[in-house]
Amino acid sequence: MSRAEYLKRLLDLYCGLPHTAARRPSLNDRRLAAQLCDRRISLDIIETAFLLALTRRSYRDPQAPPLRPIRSLAYFLPLIDEILLQPLDPGYLAYLRARVDQNVQIHTGLANR
Repeated sequence: MSRAEYLKRLLDLYCGLPHTAARRPSLNDRRLAAQLCDRRISLDIIETAFLLALTRRSYRDPQAPPLRPIRSLAYFLPLIDEILLQPLDPGYLAYLRARVDQNVQIHTGLANR
């Protein structure tokens, strides 16, 4: 995949997520996407971080105050690092995928992998 394809796919995925305020990536989001590309972080890892964040946000304590929308791609950096240190089991990923697709009403794109 070319650098341009990587950046387009990453930024399209990010802007299409629920819980995000962005509908167009900011300059900082574009810079961070380029840094992730330069670090050779796979889109699978990034998509997994998106999925994990959506799951955690969707299944938190309903009595807790509502969360603000995600306003930056940087929100996902700790999750990316977490996944790089300890990859998720494929079975658990499938479970998360099903939960997010069923309850958030969004197809994450991970199911096709």
